[in-house]
Amino acid sequence: MAIPLLQMYRVGRYVLTRRLRGDQRYPLVLMLEPLFQCNLACAGCGKIDYPKEILQQRMSVADALRAVDECDAPVVSIAGGEPLIHHELPQIVDGIVARKKFVYLCTNAILLARHIDEYRPSPYLTFSLHLDGNRERHDESVCQEGVFDKVIAAISLARTRGFRVTVNCTLFNNADPDEVAEFFDTAMQQGIEGITVSPGYSYSHAPRQDVFLARNASKSLFREIFRRGRQRGGRRSWSFNHSALFLDFLAGNQAYQCTPWSNPTYNVFGWQRPCYLLSDEGSATSYRGLMEETDWERYGVGRNPRCDNCMAHCGYEGTAVNDALAHPLKALSVALRGPRLTGPLAPDPPILYSERLGGVSVPLTAVKRARTDTARAAELQ
Repeated sequence: MAIPLLQMYRVGRYVLTRRLRGDQRYPLVLMLEPLFQCNLACAGCGKIDYPKEILQQRMSVADALRAVDECDAPVVSIAGGEPLIHHELPQIVDGIVARKKFVYLCTNAILLARHIDEYRPSPYLTFSLHLDGNRERHDESVCQEGVFDKVIAAISLARTRGFRVTVNCTLFNNADPDEVAEFFDTAMQQGIEGITVSPGYSYSHAPRQDVFLARNASKSLFREIFRRGRQRGGRRSWSFNHSALFLDFLAGNQAYQCTPWSNPTYNVFGWQRPCYLLSDEGSATSYRGLMEETDWERYGVGRNPRCDNCMAHCGYEGTAVNDALAHPLKALSVALRGPRLTGPLAPDPPILYSERLGGVSVPLTAVKRARTDTARAAELQ
C-alpha cells in the first residue's frame, strides 16, 4: 500500500472534519519552498532562473514553522530548489514532525548521503526522491550524467536506515509507454513505498518549452501506460501515492476542474498565488490573505490560458479527494477496477477566458471549435 493506514486515517479525519464544519476551501498539502537554489539545472524547471540575491535567500526556521501552523494542512511537501542545501532544514523537519504533520522531503538525492544522519526515521517523514525514468531518460531530464545511479544508491541507503522512501516522477512529451512501464517496474523493485507521477506542466521559467505535454496527449499517454500495467491478464505491482480517482482523471475519465487552494505554496516571497506552478501572479503576506483575497475564479482549465494543459497533482488531487467523499461508491469502483482505458474522453471544462481576460487574440468560438475537434480525434484513436 503506497500510503500507510496512519496517514490515510489522519488525512481522512482532517478532511471529514473540515467538510462537517462547512469549510468550502481548505488545504490538503502545504508546499513549502525554503529556498530556490539548486545543484541541478533541469530542462523542465525554472526555479534557478531567479537572480543571485534571490537564490541566496533562505527561509528561517521560525517562518517555516509559522507557515505550517498558519496553514494547518495535514501534509507538508518540502520542495525547492534543492532543500538539502538549506543548513537549517533538519530543524524545520523536526518541528513539522513534532506537530504530527506528514512531511515529504523532495530531493534530487545528490546530497542525501552527506546529510542523512541529520534526520531521524519517523512514520511522519518520507524522502521523496526525484526520478523521471530509467538511467538515460532521467539523466537527460536533469541534464547531468550519473544522477540516476546516485538516486538508486540513495534509495538503498535511506531504506537501510529505516526511512520511508517514495519517488516523484514527471513525464514529458517524449515519454514512451513501454519505457515508462519498465521504469515503474524498476522503481518498485527498489523497495520504495510508492510513486508520485504527473505530466509535465509548462512552467514559464523553464529553459526548454518544447518538452511539455498537451492535455489530450497526457491522457493518451497515461491510458497506454496503465494498459501495460494490465498485461498478461493482471496488473503490475505498481503503487502510486495518489487517489484512485486522480489516476482515473489522468486517464481522461473524469471532468475535473483545478482546486488550487488545496495545495498552497509558501516560499521566500510569501504565500504564492495561486499555486506552486504559476510563479509570477504575486504573493500574499498571510495564509488568510491568500485564501480570502485571491480571485480563484481566474484560474483553472478554460479560465486562464496558462492553465489549459495542466493536469498536475498539486491542482487536481484535491479535486479527486473531494469527489471521492461526495461519491464514495464511484471511488470504490474505480479503486477496484482501475482506470478505464477505452471509450471517449471526459469533456474538459468550457473555455471562458476570452470573455474574462483582456488581450486574448484567439476568439472564443475558434478556441471551442479547436478543442472539440481535438477531443473528437482523441475519441477515434
